[in-house]
Amino acid sequence: MSDATAGGEATAAQGYAVLARCWRQPDEQLRTAIESGALAGVVSERETLDLTALRTEHARLFVGPDSPPCPPYESIYRDGDGDTAGNVLGPSTRAVVDWYDEYGLGLDPEWSDLPDHIATELEFAGHLSAVASRETCEQFLDEHPRQWFETFLDGVRAETREPFYAELADATAAVVR
Repeated sequence: MSDATAGGEATAAQGYAVLARCWRQPDEQLRTAIESGALAGVVSERETLDLTALRTEHARLFVGPDSPPCPPYESIYRDGDGDTAGNVLGPSTRAVVDWYDEYGLGLDPEWSDLPDHIATELEFAGHLSAVASRETCEQFLDEHPRQWFETFLDGVRAETREPFYAELADATAAVVR
């Protein structure tokens, strides 16, 4: 493997990790990264960011208390019958867990969400970029994220009230294509 290839794989792995972090609950570390310009390739630099507003939007879009408009789980988009959403922990969730198991990975005990969450799938794509062939990573992307991200990301763009999430949807789409 050439140094250029290894460098590209490390960059891809880091890119997936950054995107995954951005899809999780916003915190002070994320605000600092955005305001410093450290995420300039993902979102526009801002002088200040209202962390409370971002957390509120995150909860509204992805958590609830009622049915969120953009649930961040593969099974919702893939395991339904076309007219109705699928149930969480459906067959597509099991299939993605099989991928994790094949690479000896379990879920982070500090991550209380489901295995088919957008952030978890992006983190795994980053892991594959670092440890597996490009073809293997592409196979995972084809079998999982590319099957549902477009619908999910279109929903985020349509529903969000925060530019951060529209930009994040665009950046995620560009990386996963």
